[in-house]
Amino acid sequence: MAKLTDYTEATRFDSGDILIKDGKNGTKKITAANAAAEFAGLLSPINHRNVWRGKNLGTKVTDAQKAAIKDGTFDDLYIGDYWVINSVNWRIADMDYWLRCGDTDFNTHHLVIVPDSCLGENKPMNESGKTEGGYHGSEMYTTTLPSIKTTYIDKAFPSLVLTHKEYLTNAVTEGHPSGGGWFESTVELMNEIMVYGCPIFTPANTGTTVPTLYTINNSQLALFQLNPRMIKTRYNYWLRDVVSASLFAFVVISGDAGSRSASDAYIGVRPVFAIGS
Repeated sequence: MAKLTDYTEATRFDSGDILIKDGKNGTKKITAANAAAEFAGLLSPINHRNVWRGKNLGTKVTDAQKAAIKDGTFDDLYIGDYWVINSVNWRIADMDYWLRCGDTDFNTHHLVIVPDSCLGENKPMNESGKTEGGYHGSEMYTTTLPSIKTTYIDKAFPSLVLTHKEYLTNAVTEGHPSGGGWFESTVELMNEIMVYGCPIFTPANTGTTVPTLYTINNSQLALFQLNPRMIKTRYNYWLRDVVSASLFAFVVISGDAGSRSASDAYIGVRPVFAIGS
């Protein structure tokens, strides 16, 4: 058998190249692509959120996957991995994003899920065209999202959708969010920070008016940080941010950030939620 130093030198890996691993489970082969993800994941469980893999995980969450979420190891789960359930790609967008957040401590390990596509029919935020009552008081929050949860999400992830506490806007004064509170949360719209990593149309502090912008969703989801193309899906979809007395933020089909009248019925619903056990 030739010495390793006798082999022709290579400077690159192809994803299908084969490596040999030896350990407690015997001597086996592994592709370079799988090895790359595994090496990154072995650094720490939370480092799984720093790796885009994009693997099809099947048509349901398996018992092994449930266990990997529950114990916080996230074994063989990475950002961009997805389940195909009822013709929807349900994508892993982050891990433990809401851990230790809320006025009630949320200490359950979880995956954050965002579908690739909008769910159901396009809907307005408020048929009135107003933002009074904020996101929490909107028809989107009170009627559309509960229907989306029942029709799509609960069927795809039975008994896996988790409840945590969110600080949500419930009052608007002169176009600025002026009130909010802690509410039990399951399925929500994303905000601008979760998608873009920063506010864009959300009203800023003017020096006179300080808007009520408290939020635990104050960092970009790993899905969009690692693969910004996942923001731009060729769908219009609503975000929860109040922009003015009549406008909410949304992601535009053409890829830019935008704001539209709350009564616009041509914008879709791309929700976010946590699963675990």
